[in-house]
Amino acid sequence: MWVGFVEFDVLLGAVHSLKGKRSVVRPLVSDLRRKFEVSVAEVDHQDLHRRAVVGAGLVGADRQHVVDVLDRVERYVAARPEVELLSARRRLLTSED
Repeated sequence: MWVGFVEFDVLLGAVHSLKGKRSVVRPLVSDLRRKFEVSVAEVDHQDLHRRAVVGAGLVGADRQHVVDVLDRVERYVAARPEVELLSARRRLLTSED
């Protein structure tokens, strides 16, 4: 069994309030869940209105599948025009770790 996760540190565009932040982060989280069938949540910087850390994770039977899904998720986040991807931190674990 393989477990993989990635954390995206993103800068939000023309957002000037926490309410505006929600209008960007919620659709991103929802789209990632729906399109890639991964677990997703905003995991840090909840009190900042122009920054967010969004984490996505999944469990798979083989390493290559987990890597492929995380690659597609990262490309999707990087291509979103309303956010600027500052960094992506990825980790893969196996059940023997």
